[in-house]
Amino acid sequence: MSIDYTARRERMGRALNLTNEILLVGAGHPLPKPEVSEQHLPFIAQQEYFYLTGHADAPGGIVAYDAQTREWTSFVPEVTEMERVWDGAEQLPGELLGRFPAWLAARRGRRIAALGAQIDGVTADESLGTRVREALKHARRAKEPGEIALMKRAAIATAEGYAAVQPFLVPGVSERRMQIELEAGFFRGGGTATGYGTIVGVGAQAAVFHGSPSTERVAREGDFILIDAGAEVDRYVIDVTRTYVAGGQPNAFQRDLYAAVKNAHARGCAKCVNGTEWKDIHFGAAIDMVGSLVDMGVMKGNATSLVEQEAHMLFFPHGVGHMVGLGVRDASGLEPGRDKDPRPCLRSLRMDLILRPGYTVTIEPGLYFIPALLNDPARREKYRDCVNWELAEQHQHLGGVRLEDNLLVTDGAPVNLTAAIPQAF
Repeated sequence: MSIDYTARRERMGRALNLTNEILLVGAGHPLPKPEVSEQHLPFIAQQEYFYLTGHADAPGGIVAYDAQTREWTSFVPEVTEMERVWDGAEQLPGELLGRFPAWLAARRGRRIAALGAQIDGVTADESLGTRVREALKHARRAKEPGEIALMKRAAIATAEGYAAVQPFLVPGVSERRMQIELEAGFFRGGGTATGYGTIVGVGAQAAVFHGSPSTERVAREGDFILIDAGAEVDRYVIDVTRTYVAGGQPNAFQRDLYAAVKNAHARGCAKCVNGTEWKDIHFGAAIDMVGSLVDMGVMKGNATSLVEQEAHMLFFPHGVGHMVGLGVRDASGLEPGRDKDPRPCLRSLRMDLILRPGYTVTIEPGLYFIPALLNDPARREKYRDCVNWELAEQHQHLGGVRLEDNLLVTDGAPVNLTAAIPQAF
């Protein structure tokens, strides 16, 4: 299913509530590699520009909106003979960039909102730009059918990768080897890229949120193996996490920890319905998991009270999820009119929104044993009566468990776009 970018721009023009202003959105410019060569880093058009044009490879491109006439104009780079010969480039539709200065000069004196990448020679109204950016972000949160179709294709490719890595989740295999098999599966399944830097962590590394796979770290019998990775199709991303045990045989403590996260994950997914406050899902997951930690003897007290004291951040220090789609965190942020909640326990919560049909979000609760948190003297003192510190210390080598799926909010029950990727147990 293709995306009608003309119709999208018209819809966005109506949503931005502009009257006489000019909106300019820049694609950006390629960056040369830090070496003596003619090579550049792979060019990625700025997200706002790509959303409005669909042009992934338009260095220097500008899409402009005249609110007075309600007309959009796309200015695109002129393809040179060398680019045709060396790169096989073809001319994009639109006005050539050389005509942009005259277009802008004809509208001199009007306020300009500039989004995307910086455009040389343009003096923009910063406050107007901030308002327009937030309006555009909110207007594009609900996914169009064409976007959902791309995400479903990315989910199929992601499932192929997770299926491919299963035989390698055994003792003696390095994180890097797992990454290679996983990503090869993404591409075999139709992925056009990886959605973000693949995360594979074995043992204690499973508690490092953005750890890079290593050839040196090798799974040992009984290690947790955490994989956070997803395929991309035409800039649309799937973001999935699964946690496994090397050799497939967890001990009793690992099984209980996994069950704690799995139960919170299932309840969080079920809550992704129209009208739900995102913070309610987050705190619900925190209370669920803390209740399990109390049952396991790791924490002490009442689960709700422990979360109110923010003691859960010792074991669950991140948010329950974020929006996903055109990029790994897509249009996350605040509901219009809201300010950022100042509570420390919400510092890493990527969004404060009311869920609506068409929103695509991740649900990713997790529990971890992180030495940097558990060995901090200030935290030890503050939460001295909230934790069985001796038991926590025994499991500092364990790493952690995270489960993550991508949910589509509808008028009825949520749709799990990544349900085909099985959990470990």
